Amino acid sequence: MIEKIVNFLRAAFPFLTVVFLWRLAIPFWNPGGILALVPIFYCTFIRPVPWFMPFGLLFCFLIDYNLGRLCYWTIIYCLCYAINGFQFIVDLPELEYNAIDFFMVFVGVGLVLSEIIHINWTVFGRLIWTFAWMVALYLPITNLIRVVHRDR
Repeated sequence: MIEKIVNFLRAAFPFLTVVFLWRLAIPFWNPGGILALVPIFYCTFIRPVPWFMPFGLLFCFLIDYNLGRLCYWTIIYCLCYAINGFQFIVDLPELEYNAIDFFMVFVGVGLVLSEIIHINWTVFGRLIWTFAWMVALYLPITNLIRVVHRDR
């Protein structure tokens, strides 16, 4: 009985991580719950979890709602999902450091395109801070997911 509960919690951990990071929305540290993009990216592209794509799509929409944008991260996520489905050159799960370089491209392009319209020094500083914070937390969050959500 205990083993079934532990296996359920292991399977649910990536989903619970997204919910936790999204609900932990703090303007300076996690604006709009944007840190939830870390497990969304990892569990969709690097280490695919069954039924995670629709869940990630929903939470990208909820991040957009918190940030006051109209389906911005949702479109970026769907575009990356489509590109990943058609590409066969790079095997993302086999890259080292949980493919942090592709995550940096995903988040960097998304952040720059979202803030380019009203760029000033304050927005630029917040953009750099958000990018650096997300990249710094990428490896700890993804390693935690990898350790807890190990294959049974």
